[in-house]
Amino acid sequence: MDAKQFLAEFGHIANAPNGVQRLREMIYQLAITGLLSQQVEEAESLLRKVELEREKLIKKNKYKRIQKLEKEILLIPRNVSIPNSWVWTRLLDIGEVSPKNKLDDENGSLADFIPMHSISESHQVALASEVRRWDEIKKGYTHFANNDVVVAKITPCFENGKSAVIRGLKSELGIGAGTTELHVVRLIHKGVLPDYVYIFLRSPYFKVKGEKSMTGTAGQKRLPTEFFATYPMPLPPTEEQSRIVAKVDELMALCDKLEAQQQKKRKLQNKLRQSVLQAVANAESPKELQDSWERLAGNFSYLFAEAADVAELRSLILDLAVSGKLLTPAMFSKNQTGRDILELIKNARKQWAKTTKDQELKEAEAMFTKLRKQQVNPPADNIPQHWKWVTLLQVAQVIIDCDHKTPEYVGSGIHLIRTTDIRHGVMNLSNTRKVSSEGYRSRSRRLIPKAGDIFFTREAPMGEAALVPKGQTVCLGQRLMLVRIFETLLDNQFLVYVIQSPSFKKRLSNDAVGMTVKHINVNDVENLFIPLPPLQEQSLIVEQLNQFMIQCDCFEAKRRSAQKTAERLATAAIASLTGISTPQQEEPMKVPKTELKAPVRLGTVQPFSNTQAPLSSLLARHNGEMGANDLWQRFGGEIDTFYAQLKIEVMHGWIAEPTGAQMLEKEAD
Repeated sequence: MDAKQFLAEFGHIANAPNGVQRLREMIYQLAITGLLSQQVEEAESLLRKVELEREKLIKKNKYKRIQKLEKEILLIPRNVSIPNSWVWTRLLDIGEVSPKNKLDDENGSLADFIPMHSISESHQVALASEVRRWDEIKKGYTHFANNDVVVAKITPCFENGKSAVIRGLKSELGIGAGTTELHVVRLIHKGVLPDYVYIFLRSPYFKVKGEKSMTGTAGQKRLPTEFFATYPMPLPPTEEQSRIVAKVDELMALCDKLEAQQQKKRKLQNKLRQSVLQAVANAESPKELQDSWERLAGNFSYLFAEAADVAELRSLILDLAVSGKLLTPAMFSKNQTGRDILELIKNARKQWAKTTKDQELKEAEAMFTKLRKQQVNPPADNIPQHWKWVTLLQVAQVIIDCDHKTPEYVGSGIHLIRTTDIRHGVMNLSNTRKVSSEGYRSRSRRLIPKAGDIFFTREAPMGEAALVPKGQTVCLGQRLMLVRIFETLLDNQFLVYVIQSPSFKKRLSNDAVGMTVKHINVNDVENLFIPLPPLQEQSLIVEQLNQFMIQCDCFEAKRRSAQKTAERLATAAIASLTGISTPQQEEPMKVPKTELKAPVRLGTVQPFSNTQAPLSSLLARHNGEMGANDLWQRFGGEIDTFYAQLKIEVMHGWIAEPTGAQMLEKEAD
């Protein structure tokens, strides 16, 4: 391996997501392919010594043979090169696979017991064992002894790298037993070092192929004994094994130091980000807020290492907004208060009850009954004096719980919205289950959902909310509630933002019940408090939050893009250093279930920032119109990100909204 090349590529690897772990895997890979040491001796003589020792043990009946596997031909891999002084072999040929411990006097003898959780995923971590009577553990468990090498065979323990060289057993006999989910090899000649075999079992060369060879059902897949025993293993001479083990241990210690430094850096970064966010939260004037925001945006790359870090920023902005701290006194309504809005809602409810009939009339009467009985105390959280704390029941036109019967799904039909279809204030229709028209009518007998209604999750997860989109027919799934408001008096997007805010979720959590799965009862949902500003201020807050959330989307997209680029660079660097391309688990590009057939055109509203409206900016440079696929390609992001950004810009009017007829369902492959 070229040292200069390694130093040049080191930063790409170490700073990539999970970079130190990838360095460790690269070290194992380099070790078993002869790129960490110089070759001097020949390994052929060692292999002959092992064969002679094996024959002696067989004659003495001290070696358990697996004759079926011994007949398998050693298939030397074509894509892996090893030094000329090395040889290819198999664990079956250099050790006893799945050995059994035999004692002359088993009564009262003590041995070590090791469960799976005592075997570490990290490099050469000491085993934690407990001493038990041998006659209690000799049956039904896997046997091992000092200097045996073990590896977990069940998912996800195998993929996570659980393996060990058995050392330091506490009992005098130096034997033990443990979890049945282990493969064990007992080496038969001192010229083959257990620590080298351990490195082989942890190498990507063995693990990647091993993962593909696992059998069984999901969650219970296991590495077959045949693979463990017969997969080709590069074997160096003994002295070289010793040098390799020493070099790997040295490099792993350096990886530990690097990882500790990265963790320290991450903690400092988190503290710095929280400090800047706190400055934003404590801003006492619009100018202070703007200055704090510009400092945050200008130092984004130092403050936000991962896309998930942006969640803290979203949470802060939401809480500031729904508590009125993003508004200046000049923005306050001069002619209306929250109490005025509540009175108007009361009057609107009475008028609605007079003009409605049938099932809606029953719902209106039920609302009046619940309101008369409702007794709650508002939160102590500070909000502007002219706002008012109100319950969802007080401001809702109706609140409907779901049909609790399990729906019958059909291949094509009406979207059934489940809790998994609502995330971060958005209703995702790309992967919904479907119900028939009859099932839709049955589940919507109390109220037919319409555009602008709010779907609210009571469980799994609790407290997500999203608006029913325009032009879509949807059905309320299990563990969901529908909240309909008087839209002329309460902005439904404002209410969704309130539900997303950490302060609301905290109040929600306080009312949640359940030991294993937290959920909230219908009555408690109705009693949840929200802040009620005048309608003009609701609209201003929604406009502000829309702008902030778009910028947060841009921040997240930048981080995701940077992480993916770093991963690709690390993969390329490792391949160039080792000469071996290790397969990486990459998600295939998602294809949307709907395809936009119409051209995308600029809207009538001009965006306030090109960075917050990248699609509109692209359209403006191409005469205001482009094909959807062409726009996506020029955008350069994932398809889901493109459609999310398109939705945001359509919502603001920066891009003209396509009609429903222009969104065509794609046929399944």
